[in-house]
Amino acid sequence: MNFDVIIIGAGPGGIFAAYELMQHKPELKVAVFEAGHALSQRHCPIDGDKIKSCIGCKTCSIMSGFGGAGAFSDGKYNITNDFGGTLYEYIGKKQALDLMRYVDEINLHHGGEGTKLYTTAGTRFKTLCIQNDLHLLDASVRHLGTDINYVVLENLYAYLRDRVQFFFDTPVLSVSTLPDGYEIHCKNASYSCHQCIISVGRSGSKWMEQVCKDLEIPTKSNRVDIGVRVELPAAVFAHLTDELYESKIVYRTEKYGDKIRTFCMNPKGAVVNENTNGIITVNGHSYEDPSKQTDNTNFALLVSKHFSEPFKDSNGYGESIARLSNMLGGGVIVQRFGDLIRGRRSTPSRMEKAFITPTLQATPGDLSLVLPKRILDGIIEMIYALDKVAPGTANEDTLLYGVEVKFYNMEVDVNEHLETQYPGLYIIGDGSGITHSLSHASASGVYVARNIVK
Repeated sequence: MNFDVIIIGAGPGGIFAAYELMQHKPELKVAVFEAGHALSQRHCPIDGDKIKSCIGCKTCSIMSGFGGAGAFSDGKYNITNDFGGTLYEYIGKKQALDLMRYVDEINLHHGGEGTKLYTTAGTRFKTLCIQNDLHLLDASVRHLGTDINYVVLENLYAYLRDRVQFFFDTPVLSVSTLPDGYEIHCKNASYSCHQCIISVGRSGSKWMEQVCKDLEIPTKSNRVDIGVRVELPAAVFAHLTDELYESKIVYRTEKYGDKIRTFCMNPKGAVVNENTNGIITVNGHSYEDPSKQTDNTNFALLVSKHFSEPFKDSNGYGESIARLSNMLGGGVIVQRFGDLIRGRRSTPSRMEKAFITPTLQATPGDLSLVLPKRILDGIIEMIYALDKVAPGTANEDTLLYGVEVKFYNMEVDVNEHLETQYPGLYIIGDGSGITHSLSHASASGVYVARNIVK
């Protein structure tokens, strides 16, 4: 065998699996294979000056590389079972929370000390939301910020680089079984191991589906989240973000009974592009350093869509909507809320007259030509609902960027050890369809590593 353990993917799941293995059994020969670059080599060419939009890099530095898609996120670790995945269904609620707290401690010891832990416990906003038919979910939230999150990743890599063998810019093409282990196949070589951990994240969803097909690992259809990213003056949500930072608010629409939720709130942050399998979507970042903060807050409004027979390709549905947006806008489309409700497209001249400066250079357009009516109606309804607890949300100049799509892998059939029907083949993190967050993915890596050590 080349290695005792091979980890495919250097996102949070893979990083914390490697960390925990080295903490408890440093003599193990461990390798980590990553399709993207090392952390120091991850740079998006968009500079807002010479390069203003996505140029379709062979490997997207925002989505791939050491740290995964969360490396340049705003570094929010939500310690809760209420959202972020269903890891607790496999390992129990208490153990899931304990592992998330353990991950939080590791982050604090590797550069995250001094960052604030927010909590919704005992907040008056819970009552305010309920009074307006909105529901604030319970959570403790550690906000590292994009800058401190990067420092934590640098320190974790410094710890691991001499203990674990990293193969960057080395996509794994396929995985096959051996009589006493597994073999992974890359472009120029193959490597074998006794045990294999697959942690490829959301961006690896298509690859994961192919691996499951090749190895006949059962899967079941998951969901896709579709919506927009809202950007407005930071003052509008300041009374919420100053106390809670991240507020996960759920609303059930009157018209269709669909649930819509806020997601990834970035106080004084910036809206950014993402490239997933060649499709340009939108996301948000924020910083702990005051000098890097903006005057705006952004967050997503997402609708989850589940499909039944005969349609199974939820990700394909989301991709088709994102591709339509890319076709019409050459990338991300932005529209003023006032223009949307009047049934007219936003134009450069209307954008220039707005009382808000966009943090992302996007194409002014009409989101009603992109998003399905049911989804768009729900988003408009929730904006008016949020306006009751955060007056100003439904202002004319509130910006809506589209589309934001969260792709989820087909949920892979694993047991209580997150192990497939093949002994020693584990599937963790967001690529498993079980976790949907930094904290849950990291916790799954620790959990599997402890099982291997046992």
